Amino acid sequence: MNLKLRFALLLTFFVAIVLIITSTAIFILDSGYRREDFFERLKKDGLESHDIVAEIKAPGEAAIVMLKKALHSNTSYDEKLVIYDSTGGVLNKLPDTVHELMDNGMMKNIKNLKEWRQENENVQKVWLYIPETHYYVLSSGYDLPGLSKLNNLKIILASVCIGALLLTSVFSFAYVGEAVKPLTMLSNQMAFISEQNLTERVSEDGRYEEINEIARNFNEMLERLHKAFAVQKNFVQQASHELRTPLASMLAQTELALRKNLGEEEYREVLYSLKEDEQRLIELTNSLLLLSQYGQLSFQSDWPWLRIDELLYESIGNIKKIYPDIAVTVFFVKQPESDRDCLIAGNDSLLKSVFANLLKNAYNYSFDKKINIGIDMHQRHVEVHFDNRGVHLSPEEAEKIMGPFFRGENAAMTKGFGLGLSIVQRILTVHHGTITYTALYDDTNRFTVRLPKVEDHHYII
Repeated sequence: MNLKLRFALLLTFFVAIVLIITSTAIFILDSGYRREDFFERLKKDGLESHDIVAEIKAPGEAAIVMLKKALHSNTSYDEKLVIYDSTGGVLNKLPDTVHELMDNGMMKNIKNLKEWRQENENVQKVWLYIPETHYYVLSSGYDLPGLSKLNNLKIILASVCIGALLLTSVFSFAYVGEAVKPLTMLSNQMAFISEQNLTERVSEDGRYEEINEIARNFNEMLERLHKAFAVQKNFVQQASHELRTPLASMLAQTELALRKNLGEEEYREVLYSLKEDEQRLIELTNSLLLLSQYGQLSFQSDWPWLRIDELLYESIGNIKKIYPDIAVTVFFVKQPESDRDCLIAGNDSLLKSVFANLLKNAYNYSFDKKINIGIDMHQRHVEVHFDNRGVHLSPEEAEKIMGPFFRGENAAMTKGFGLGLSIVQRILTVHHGTITYTALYDDTNRFTVRLPKVEDHHYII
């Protein structure tokens, strides 16, 4: 069922509910009013009959004639009028064929109530007791005109409901068709856009704020997709270029070795060179796999609590095995008030990879192989500053430094692929952390890692 048909049916359904409730209420109220009105008319006829009989001291034929004459103009269908004396004897009745007897129980009940109403199969009766004369009065009848009008009202209400529903259904389809027309146009525009034309944007019509909101959100999504595709395309091109370089070098060295008759030492040099290219290729492949893997990671609520200072010391110990001449100093900018201030939630191996990459980066691009690490405690997060003395990055380079395969001018004499900081940023994003670069005075470069503390961890998520 499409949206247009569903909205039209819903609108028709709600209108039908309103019509049915309204018509039912009108019928019930009118039926109650007719019933009470007929009871009052019977009561009035009964009292008039009593007054006539009471005025005629010798009830008989004359009373009947007067009753007929007085009540001729408003006599109800099948109306019966009976006047009883104090003992229950019939004083007068109209018509003569009426046979309505009272027993003692009924007389007592009527006398106590003064007025007693009965209804059976649309025949309504009013019993009255008149204290002044001690007479009992019965007035009954069948409200044929009232019931006929009520039946006509039922037919009219049913016809109105059916007609209104038919009109409502027609108008509903027309109205809903007009209402969803902007959505249909928006859908057609969206269907036209594909990965080949992500620069296209859907138009925003000022008449409908809700449609504009959808269009704006869709355009913003297209913008994000366009940037993501551009980054992916650029990443693939750069990765292909980086992979092609060692492969081309290996192929050239192999072809050269096959064309020439080399000595043992020359073959050994070729093999060493090929080994270096293979190691470089393996390192690049592993880095690309890490980037792909970390891009699919998400935060895990069951990650353990870790002390950030212990992670740093373990990472430093591992780096010293690779770079024995590295000099690292760790200090607290502000002393923690308790052990809990040093706790973060995260993956042990991933965070060690972050610190190892930053230590390696600081070592490779420093003048003196010295690194100062400052741990700064804040109310809701902890910051770790990696400082080293080296060539400052330009503002343009600082903006691009976290992108894959980007290397600054200071990396001309250092081997690498420009993937380390990209891996660091992706791991920190998974941990709801950030990394920033700051050029300080005295040729000092600072990379700052910011991670949430455990006490505010669930709040941050």
